Amino acid sequence: MNLKKTLVTLAVTALASGAALADINIGVSLALTGPGSGLGIPMQNQLKLFPKTIAGEKVNLIILDDATDPGKGAANARRFVTEDKVDVIFGSCITAVAAAMTDVASEAGTVQLAGSPVGVPAGKDKWLFRLPQSNTVMGHAVVEHMKKQGVKTVGFLGYTDAYGQQWLDAVTPMLEKAGIKMVANERFARTDTSVTPQALKITSANPDAVLIVASGSGAAMPQLALVERSYKGKVYQTHAAATPDLPRVGGKSVEGTFVVSGPALLGDQLPDSHPSKKAALDFVNKFEAANGPNSRNQFAGHAYDFQITMEKVIPVALKKAKPGTPEFRAAIRDGLETMGRTVFAHGVMNWTKDDHWGYTLETGVMTKVVDGKFKVEN
Repeated sequence: MNLKKTLVTLAVTALASGAALADINIGVSLALTGPGSGLGIPMQNQLKLFPKTIAGEKVNLIILDDATDPGKGAANARRFVTEDKVDVIFGSCITAVAAAMTDVASEAGTVQLAGSPVGVPAGKDKWLFRLPQSNTVMGHAVVEHMKKQGVKTVGFLGYTDAYGQQWLDAVTPMLEKAGIKMVANERFARTDTSVTPQALKITSANPDAVLIVASGSGAAMPQLALVERSYKGKVYQTHAAATPDLPRVGGKSVEGTFVVSGPALLGDQLPDSHPSKKAALDFVNKFEAANGPNSRNQFAGHAYDFQITMEKVIPVALKKAKPGTPEFRAAIRDGLETMGRTVFAHGVMNWTKDDHWGYTLETGVMTKVVDGKFKVEN
């Protein structure tokens, strides 16, 4: 009788233990190949440092390559919610790919934390949160710097996809308000191997400055084309270009370029009073210890902030529901909306029910490429 009672007790204990130790599954879709790989691979490298457990629960990262392709990203998201039954989706690092994933995540009632500044129609981001700063936040820093530099005319040279369009939509009214006239608007595809015709038109308009909207190593090509056409004005690049690929590929042609960035790459240059200095230094020190000196990367910084987010929100969600359930996924969403002021390497985040972007206009840091490195502009 005692043996029987002991076996029953062990069985109940095992069942309870199994429920308590239910795995948390996170689906990750990144551009590990294709033109966006310069963003996705550093993110993957940062995720190699992701903790194996959070709040005592095992965490599984299911990482898939979306090949910089929106269709592949959507297919990855579909697999995550139907086969892997993930609790959270992280990705993609490419705006157009992340946008293709949002409907799948929303239909499944699964939080998507985008690693790119993806925009969706108002009211359609119930399950979508962004780790990068919005183009409005970063555009504010760009336009304010242009004003200080005395820029009166500007040329726009950007991607034809969602990232380029969202930047154009964000900065156009800001430029108009600042009295800066856009005298040229040229676009190119991520897969283009030359932008010579567009560079010729920009150069012919002879603006005081050119805003290039591209990412990773792809951001160097249009600038090289401008230099080859003997353009002598100022050049600005967006936060998607704040990676080592820009000076590596662009070389001397990108010296003096103004690049807006989050603070994650710049911890050693930030004043002690900056709220993100400690987190930014922690990110850089750990990332470069694992990946080598000067390997710091804007997008890897977003993956670091993803870890901060999960370590804060998962323990709260676990008090409400069990991983693998709709209730747990809803608790993750609710936790993000109510987690309050949270210091990231990339700034201070405060998502709310009505704001799934979270960063303030003061977040963007203007840098200048000097001797192949990003130096904070004073």
